[in-house]
Amino acid sequence: MELQFGVLLILVLVVASSGQESCTCATNKWTVCTQDVSGICNCTLVGSNHRVNCSTLTSKCLLMKAEMIPRKGKRFHGPRNGFVDNDGIYNPDCEDSGIFKARQCNQTDTCWCVNTAGIRRTEKGDKSLKCSELVRTSWIYIELKHKKMSSVFEDLEVANALKHLFQNRYKLHPKYVADVKYDSPFIQIRLSQNDFEKSDNDVDIADVAYYFEKDIKDNSLFHSNNTLNVSVNGAALDIEKILIYYVDEKPPEFSASRMIAGVSAVVTVVTLTIVFGVSALVILRWRRTRKYKKVEIKEMGEMRRPTLQLS
Repeated sequence: MELQFGVLLILVLVVASSGQESCTCATNKWTVCTQDVSGICNCTLVGSNHRVNCSTLTSKCLLMKAEMIPRKGKRFHGPRNGFVDNDGIYNPDCEDSGIFKARQCNQTDTCWCVNTAGIRRTEKGDKSLKCSELVRTSWIYIELKHKKMSSVFEDLEVANALKHLFQNRYKLHPKYVADVKYDSPFIQIRLSQNDFEKSDNDVDIADVAYYFEKDIKDNSLFHSNNTLNVSVNGAALDIEKILIYYVDEKPPEFSASRMIAGVSAVVTVVTLTIVFGVSALVILRWRRTRKYKKVEIKEMGEMRRPTLQLS
């Protein structure tokens, strides 16, 4: 009897373990998933107890937070593109809903304000910095470049293929794909999503852009189907470069001193260039004048010598 019970227990454990192995989050590879007795797969974000809805995209803030957790001696990097973003990586603070907190700070107590895409939109300050609201990124411009091909696609074909991709892979409603322009080998995609038109069930365009960027850079966030394949009428569209710009509902709040400093630097460079250019011209002209004077004196001397010999 005990032997039969032991065999039964082993079988139960084997079935449970096999069920857990098949329990994964299709839309987020940075999750830990377990299957309960009813067969429901429950997934939480790596490094936290935050539940993840695997039927849609995970928010960019939570993904960045999970990516910052070291694994097997490797360091995972956050987004590199900003306004274009050039502030490097950081471990974001997220609301319970998964969106970014308006104010972000690093370990040195340096703080700044971000938009809904997590991109810095103000000067950096200390912890006294106030961020009154989380400003929505309402427009996202995605610029792509594909590899050389033997044939060129039609504009409408490329637009339809990319709209289909965003709708099926990233769950983005077609109404948020404002425009797709194609001028081989360049593609520009405009995503538009205002706060008043976005429902709770709609994915955020900032999350879509983040997933898409990761796919292009061969670092997919999907657990399954993690290889991006874009085809136009059956022909592969091999994208090799991506650049993302973010436009907020309100203009960024960088100080005028920063702009003035940039303008001053340009003015200084231009002024120095003009000064050096004028100086070079003056020196060159002086050398030429001196050379001509030497030649003139030499010629005058040669003209006078015969006269001296005759006298």
